[in-house]
Amino acid sequence: MPSDEALQNLDLYQLDDLLTQSQRDHRDRVRTWVESKAAPLLPTAYEDDGFPKELIQQMAPLGVFGTTIRGYGCPGLDALTYGLMMQELEAGDSALRTCASVQGALAMSAIAIFGSEQQKDHWLPELAKGQQLGCFGLTEPNHGSDPGSMETSAQRQGDQWILNGAKTWIGHATFADIAVIWAKVQKDSADKNHNAAAIRGFLVPTNTEGFSTTKIQGKLSLRASVTGEIQLTNCAIDASSILPGAEGLDGPLTCLDQARYGIAFGVVGAAQSCFKQARTHALERFQFGKPLARFQLVQAKLADMATKITQAQVTCLRLSQLKEEGRATTVQISLAKRANVEIALDVARQARDLLGGSGILNENQVMRHLCNLESVRTYEGTHDIHTLILGRSLTNISAFR
Repeated sequence: MPSDEALQNLDLYQLDDLLTQSQRDHRDRVRTWVESKAAPLLPTAYEDDGFPKELIQQMAPLGVFGTTIRGYGCPGLDALTYGLMMQELEAGDSALRTCASVQGALAMSAIAIFGSEQQKDHWLPELAKGQQLGCFGLTEPNHGSDPGSMETSAQRQGDQWILNGAKTWIGHATFADIAVIWAKVQKDSADKNHNAAAIRGFLVPTNTEGFSTTKIQGKLSLRASVTGEIQLTNCAIDASSILPGAEGLDGPLTCLDQARYGIAFGVVGAAQSCFKQARTHALERFQFGKPLARFQLVQAKLADMATKITQAQVTCLRLSQLKEEGRATTVQISLAKRANVEIALDVARQARDLLGGSGILNENQVMRHLCNLESVRTYEGTHDIHTLILGRSLTNISAFR
């Protein structure tokens, strides 16, 4: 029989035994913080449609911002530790892991991978400490799954770049200090250093004239995370603000891979949270004179949920090994994101069903996780886009064009 600890955190394959003490310690620190500090604020944050920004300064010392980046004041931890941290954040709410993903996997990774030394020295230490906040502007009102068709433009004028366009569904947009904006360089501004119509990344301070944001209202999912629109109107930035190492779609897509990796782990945390609550409810709730857990249908649902979560955990473990070795591919990351999000959604739906009417209450987390996961299924590549990424790999035929 599994131990009580293995059941409490659902580790049926004893994967915990494969972790180093350091990996356990970092994971457990985040778990303790989520349960003691963040969890009490999350139901209200979800109802109020706003992120409790006071948590950001508490998250930074945990090492969840730019976790795997080495140097520049960043934690420099391994890939598995990073994944486990994202798992614990999302066990509380997808908004917590989204905050870490936007800050670390998207904004900070863009600077760390493609930025100049001056840009890294200037931005990464402050972002790692949560003293500055970043956002990542790729998606546009007319171009979500097809970023190559983006309309946001950058034109070189003397020692400045002039940006025009719009971005939407941008996490942190309304309170970020720096925005990584992806734009197409206009042909008439191309020179020997910049290819015509190439997609480039730009670091844009959000207090720049011509940069404005609007909060997206009316969300029924991911409500504890602030999402916004960005408008760029003749936004002039210094020529040195361009990310020198990024040219073409490989730049933003590389950053998206960093985020998708964290999502693959994060949703396991959401699924574990739902399973834990469903199991507790099944043991404590009596109907027809006996606990729900005595009914065969209930045990079948719990067994199905536990099996799927274990499969997701094993996928994450292997993916982390490949990533640490520098061998994780986009296809492998897409497979993990696609499969694990679906698993988490299935588990959340089963858990909501087992909790009956109380399953829709905010205080019980399950419906909140279920609603959040619908957004996670869509962002950083929809389920169908990841299906086509896998299909292209399996057939060597692209169905995108």
